[in-house]
Amino acid sequence: METLIPVINRLQEVFLTVGAESIQLPQIVVVGSQSSGKSSVLESLVGRDFLPRGSGIVTRRPLVLQLVHVPPLDERRKQENGNGIKQSSQNTFPGIKADEWGTFLHCKSQIFTDFSEICKEIETETDRGSGENKGISAEPIYLKIFSPNVLNLTLVDLPGITKVPVGDQPEDIESQVQEMILSFISNPNSLILCVSPANSDLATSEGLKLAREVDPDGRRTLLVVSKLDLMDAGTDALEVLLGRVIPVRLGIIGVVNRSQHDLNTHKSLADCSKDEQAFLQRHYPSLASRCGSRYLARTLSRLLMHHIRDCLPELKTRVTVLSSQYQARLSGYGQPVEDHSATLLQIVTKFASDYCNTIEGTARYIQTSELCGGARICYIFHETFGRTLQSIDPLGGLTDLDILTAIRNATGPRPALFVPEVSFELLVKRQIKRLEEPSLRCVELVHEEMQRIIQHCSSFSTQELLRFPKLHDSIVEVVTGLLRKRLPITNDMVHNLVAIELAYINTKHPDFTDAAQVSASVNSQQTEPLDGGKRWKSEEEKAAGEKTKGPASSFGSPAKAVNLLDTAVPIARKLSAREQRDCEVIQRLIKCYFLIVRKNIQDSVPKTVMHFLVNHVKERLQSELVGQLYKQPLLQELLIESQDTAQQRTEVAQMLEALQKASNIISEIRETHLW
Repeated sequence: METLIPVINRLQEVFLTVGAESIQLPQIVVVGSQSSGKSSVLESLVGRDFLPRGSGIVTRRPLVLQLVHVPPLDERRKQENGNGIKQSSQNTFPGIKADEWGTFLHCKSQIFTDFSEICKEIETETDRGSGENKGISAEPIYLKIFSPNVLNLTLVDLPGITKVPVGDQPEDIESQVQEMILSFISNPNSLILCVSPANSDLATSEGLKLAREVDPDGRRTLLVVSKLDLMDAGTDALEVLLGRVIPVRLGIIGVVNRSQHDLNTHKSLADCSKDEQAFLQRHYPSLASRCGSRYLARTLSRLLMHHIRDCLPELKTRVTVLSSQYQARLSGYGQPVEDHSATLLQIVTKFASDYCNTIEGTARYIQTSELCGGARICYIFHETFGRTLQSIDPLGGLTDLDILTAIRNATGPRPALFVPEVSFELLVKRQIKRLEEPSLRCVELVHEEMQRIIQHCSSFSTQELLRFPKLHDSIVEVVTGLLRKRLPITNDMVHNLVAIELAYINTKHPDFTDAAQVSASVNSQQTEPLDGGKRWKSEEEKAAGEKTKGPASSFGSPAKAVNLLDTAVPIARKLSAREQRDCEVIQRLIKCYFLIVRKNIQDSVPKTVMHFLVNHVKERLQSELVGQLYKQPLLQELLIESQDTAQQRTEVAQMLEALQKASNIISEIRETHLW
């Protein structure tokens, strides 16, 4: 099981190169309030001074610390000399002449054997990422320390929880730090090392409060009570260490931190460790064996190994699933273009095929949210266009006075005995003309749908096309141009359909049966009884007699000349029986003939649109694309990949390579190592 922590360290190095955030690796996250002693605890685990010190907030960026146990220098030299001892997998720096050293991820080629230089590099990198005036940043610093005096561990040191902003810190510094801490400890594969000073009330510990938020059962939380030697005289932390104040499932360990006097006098950590054990033996003899920095290091190593063992099966499954997903994504991006001619022909042919299949309803990607392609064209023909025509009233816009006026205008100066046929033709043509606008609108709707099919094919059917923006734009332009050419031709043909109906009013049409019935009815009503004729004559003479008197005769004044042209034409009046009969005849004839023409238009317009627009585009699409795009000077330009596609393919390929390496690393672990 001791090999598990180095395995996680190797996995962390693999995923750091690609910035993988979807893989949550097991690690120990150190949290606590500002100046709670977190840095001193970490230094006691390493056994060297390497962390920056000072007043206020010092840790301003997360520090990911990997501790790697290596053999001492003498043993490594023996291995290099080939004394028959198998080389350690940890001996990755055979030329280093030091027992302990460190490396940073941001400067891999540089090896630090002086730990004071490591401290300076942490300060420099912190200032680079978060400024020089107490600002914070969530970008981690990755430090790896090799030493024969450490146990294999992976820890994350986070900024201390602070309340009041100082320097360049924003007003919401407290919430920013808490969000940063929560982003690390929310990882279910992490262990939480909560540091709380013994000279403060444990119930007010901010670190323990945050740990409880993400780990309410305490399965991942270990409490470290620091600064045991700074408690008030006459008090101790025995109740806290025994878990009687706040129980913590993974345990509570007390430690003694180095004082400021120890730092000023450069007291070694080895001497501090001896003094710590002496203090524990004097004040907490019953707990001395379960407290102290050495016991903390062993406990952390044991807990981390067991935690890794528990997380490893799920981690292996996660890596396998992600490998499959990224392999599919990489396949979707395709390979770099080698044969430009073949690639262009393949893309153009596939686009034309997908376009035609969308119209025919045989496309591979069929939408379920809305009608598309041929189905929508069918809906336009039979629902939108058909219902619009059905909603047109054959007599809409015609009043009885309009009909009567048309009849009078058709008879000229002579009163007509019969309804003139010219008035019928004049009025029915006016009504037939109303069918032209919805017919042209039908053409426009089909044209718009064929434009939408272009985007549908680009988005769903031809994923390869999205790799080449210029080729995509050129194909859209060619298809749009072809549709634009056919639109006026189709409109002209539809216009001609209506013009044909207007050119000749066929009153002998087989379906125009009402004409004969109306004619017979009119003829039977034209002959009136003789007394009726006499009555009409007497009424006419009476009216003429009244007219001779003049409008002013009733008032005794002499008659004056009246200009009849100045009399306004009445807008509406009551029609006589004959006028009413004539209007009804014309209305019946118009309605009958209009229905015949509407039926013809409803049938012929979809056929015209299909022939001159839809079918023509389907038949000419591929040849038009090849003719305009398959030109040698254009091949290189059209098949230039977008920067996003090339970058995403590179990133996906790197991530897939990292996942494959991770899978190989995990597969090296034998089942016996887990138990």
